[in-house]
Amino acid sequence: MLPLFVAAIGISAPPAEKPFFNGQDLAGWHNVNCAPNTFVVKDGEIVTNGRPTGYLRTDKQYENFTLEFEWMHTRKNGVANSGMFVWGDALPAVGTGYTRSIEVQVLCGFEANYMKQFAGKDPATIKPSWATDNGDLFSIWGAKCKPDRPHPDGIERCLPSERRSKGAGEWNHYKVIGNNGTLKLHFNGKEVSGVSECTPRKGYLALESEGSECRFRNFKMTEMPSTNPKPDEIASVATGFESLFDGLTLNGWTAEKGAWKPGDGTLRVAKVATLSKTLPKGTITFDYKLPAKAAGQATANGKVLDGKGWTRLQMPVDGEFSIAPVVGLEVRNLFAK
Repeated sequence: MLPLFVAAIGISAPPAEKPFFNGQDLAGWHNVNCAPNTFVVKDGEIVTNGRPTGYLRTDKQYENFTLEFEWMHTRKNGVANSGMFVWGDALPAVGTGYTRSIEVQVLCGFEANYMKQFAGKDPATIKPSWATDNGDLFSIWGAKCKPDRPHPDGIERCLPSERRSKGAGEWNHYKVIGNNGTLKLHFNGKEVSGVSECTPRKGYLALESEGSECRFRNFKMTEMPSTNPKPDEIASVATGFESLFDGLTLNGWTAEKGAWKPGDGTLRVAKVATLSKTLPKGTITFDYKLPAKAAGQATANGKVLDGKGWTRLQMPVDGEFSIAPVVGLEVRNLFAK
């Protein structure tokens, strides 16, 4: 109930803030480019199976905040990879399954795997790994940041000040503090990494799928007042584009069997055969990459596909959409609205 004095003057109480994760389903989250079962809720946890590579983002953008959560990799042998994207765009960057953002690394087994190649060598002669299992922060896919400590290779990556990971099969605790374009990471109770002068500095938060099962739980979000980012410091906002490709199968598409090979977010052409799908009137966007030496010409609804490297094309659609390929063509990030 409203307090009597509030009700008497006709002032409505502010709406109750929804929890960052309700522990029961993915309300408040959006599966950007993954299969329906890539991210699921089990026993109060968000669980990713790691297939395909991609991300699950929040429905709303965040600017200044403190976010605490726990994570655990279940793979105990080899490298297990995941992460959280901070201040990301609504859609993936061109040619990749990930978003322009600052990544908070969630990694196990990388350093041990790195050291295997130096078996039998004097440890004093071994160059340290360029990445660690202990809370790296770094910019990806066009985002920018300044590491608190310069990276030995000169890249925009802050290596942690100390090793605090409990490793695979155990729960680790992160506290991520974002404020005015500065990001700090506390790992199992102590600050280990930081970056500043970040662009963007407002955007979506997202959990990463990257090849292995990872579990997340006990989220605690506290938002802080805005520091008024400029328009070019804000990530792109969702405009209604929804994924047409689950990253693993051709579900919903029509193509000759075996001609288009789906896998890990990318469609690869093994045989010249049309890929098609009926769509309502709207707009489609997708990324493509032609082979270095194409035998013929690829088109999308009659429009010639050209360019070098990964290219993004956006075009109107009303009814059948089809791609007439060349062998070696790669396509990913198919979205429509």
